[in-house]
Amino acid sequence: MNELYEMIENKIKASGYPREISGEAVYEDMCDQIEEQENGSYILLSKFEEDVVFEYRITIMDEEFNLELLTIRTPQGEYRVEFGD
Repeated sequence: MNELYEMIENKIKASGYPREISGEAVYEDMCDQIEEQENGSYILLSKFEEDVVFEYRITIMDEEFNLELLTIRTPQGEYRVEFGD
């Protein structure tokens, strides 16, 4: 799992996001957002920090999910992180 967390962190940092970020915290937040969702494609919003909103574009399947795009909105700007191929 550490490799997954590190990959999330690296992609977010590469987008120019200026704050410290934990890949594990992002993954857990995403899992919390999709916990009760049925199969399908969703855009889910999460207030990640007091002034930071994460928008997950995600597809949920029976035993897995696919995060396609994470958009991070902060007072400093918007950061797009693409995870899809």
